[in-house]
Amino acid sequence: MDKAQKGFTLIELVVVITILGILAAFAFPRFAALEVEARIAAMEAFAGSIRAGSSLAHSMDLVSTAPVVMEGVTITMQGGYPEGNATGITATMQDITGFTPAYSGAAGTWQVIYTIDGGGNTCNVTYLEGAGAPTITLGALTNC
Repeated sequence: MDKAQKGFTLIELVVVITILGILAAFAFPRFAALEVEARIAAMEAFAGSIRAGSSLAHSMDLVSTAPVVMEGVTITMQGGYPEGNATGITATMQDITGFTPAYSGAAGTWQVIYTIDGGGNTCNVTYLEGAGAPTITLGALTNC
């Protein structure tokens, strides 16, 4: 009685493993580059969130004489816009997980720099309060 053998030969397995290795060698650099692109996209989205929070607080300030309250938190304002501190612009956002804020300055000139965790020092968004609308700028996004 002849029994038919089932399964793969050693040659077939070696060929499949070799093909998978070649594909992985080409695919890995593309996926590694996505991490930097993801950080840059996150910084651009975060800058948009800061602009939206600032605009919303400004709008609320224009239509009411009462203090601006967002999500139950009172926002400190300067010149009709959120101050550049923890009780100002940072408080307008519900969640800043993944971003580290650094505050400097004094009333009227507050500045906050949000750096994305895991990114380089230039991978940041700066919020600079002024007499009118704040200046919101992205860092050079190098070394993200």
